[in-house]
Amino acid sequence: MRPYLMFILACACALAGALGAGAQDPPPGPTPTTTTTTSEEPDLVERELQKIIDRYRRKVWHWQRVMGHPVTLTLPHPPPALADRVPVWRRVANRTWTRAQHPPHARAWRCIQRFEARWTDSGGPYYGGLQMDLGFQRTYGGYLLRRKGTAEHWTPLEQMWVAERALRAGRGFYPWPNTARSCGLI
Repeated sequence: MRPYLMFILACACALAGALGAGAQDPPPGPTPTTTTTTSEEPDLVERELQKIIDRYRRKVWHWQRVMGHPVTLTLPHPPPALADRVPVWRRVANRTWTRAQHPPHARAWRCIQRFEARWTDSGGPYYGGLQMDLGFQRTYGGYLLRRKGTAEHWTPLEQMWVAERALRAGRGFYPWPNTARSCGLI
């Protein structure tokens, strides 16, 4: 990924240098023959840079939705150059991913899961490692339910964040009364 990004940035810099050099006054003497250049090269570089930015943005938006945080649609003070926005979105994506890897009550959710089922349990009417029914999934994980299906298709991290959203909404650990009691949470 990095060599590819470095290649694109090098192309963008070389292109910017070439465009900047072309803006100077021509040297005195005979007029050089004009060669036709296409504007496809800058468009290609910009499209590739935009693809990289879009990839980072999708990752950020996914985890923000899963965690129940507001989605970052735009940067507060975006750099004017597209090439300068790539590292900014990379930092935002890395920070969001780091935050997503650490649900506040991860230890509690793992304890509950040990007593409930495998993370990939598909035996309805309860799904996933935290045995969520469809109403629970619709209420606290509607985005994932629409995108991936029932909880057994979600990663353990996504299942924990959906349970975390229920906890934050005031449900506490009471949707899992027996296992939460066994884990010392109630």
